[in-house]
Amino acid sequence: MIEDALIVGAGPIGLACALSARRRGIDPLVIDQGAVVESIRRYPTAMRFFTTPELLEIGTHPFPCAGEKPTREEALKYYRGIVRREGLRVRTYTRLENVRRDGPELVADIAGSSGADTIRTRRLVIATGYFDHPNRLDVPGVDLPHVSVRFDEAHASFERDVVVVGGGNSACEAALELFRAGARVTIVHRRPELKKTVKYWVRPDVMNRIAAGEIAARFDTVVTRIEDRGVRVWGPAGEEILPADRVYVLLGYQPDFELLRRIGVELAPDTLVPRLDPETLESNVPGVHVVGSITGGRKVSEIFIENGRFDGEKVFGPRPD
Repeated sequence: MIEDALIVGAGPIGLACALSARRRGIDPLVIDQGAVVESIRRYPTAMRFFTTPELLEIGTHPFPCAGEKPTREEALKYYRGIVRREGLRVRTYTRLENVRRDGPELVADIAGSSGADTIRTRRLVIATGYFDHPNRLDVPGVDLPHVSVRFDEAHASFERDVVVVGGGNSACEAALELFRAGARVTIVHRRPELKKTVKYWVRPDVMNRIAAGEIAARFDTVVTRIEDRGVRVWGPAGEEILPADRVYVLLGYQPDFELLRRIGVELAPDTLVPRLDPETLESNVPGVHVVGSITGGRKVSEIFIENGRFDGEKVFGPRPD
């Protein structure tokens, strides 16, 4: 069997692409190495989106929510419902390993719980996002069990010492949640100030907590080692050992550039932006399209669900009359 379209990534943008294909008489197969909308599943349990629900809608399906802005749980329910309602063909926990050409078709090598397999397709859409590849801290101790590269929830850290490494949105929001749950929080950031991309309503909240001594901060400071009960850092005051029952290394994420390279997609040397036709999002590899946040290369913060959910309209072209 030859698939008319294979979409890699069952996140909101991948599902939106599947709906665009459906509206044009194409029944795509969608695969994902995790669950449906795996990136949202991995969000902190108490997370609430900072955008309104209509900007997260795909395929003209209304997004109902109880408040002004939806929660993580409401988003999971919404996107699950779309897969069921539309009868989308989705194979979860299935990873794309490589792609090769066989005449006019593409052959995708995949791996899943049932073993290795191949899928032949006329068109491949890469919608893998970036949340599966967190930036790592290359220091001893980073793999200790109390160290995490994702923030989950704050309650378990009540009256405990927590070190948050990073100065972006994820680090700041985690630090605030931990503080409000009763943790003793220290932010460690290698730069002299928080990143300029921190949300405008989050930055003053964090800085006020730091100014009041409610959250400790070490700027211009790097982590040199993580130990069982502490984090060794080096900063303006020299070496210091910060107490830490829990460590969150929240340094952002990046797309799977190696996958794109294996497929043969050309990347700009500095920005790692893939070479794409702006009208169709087709790459230099015929039949391979790239959509969503990975089209921005290193600048993953420029494309979100709100402005990436229409990429399928470019990939699959005008609707038939």
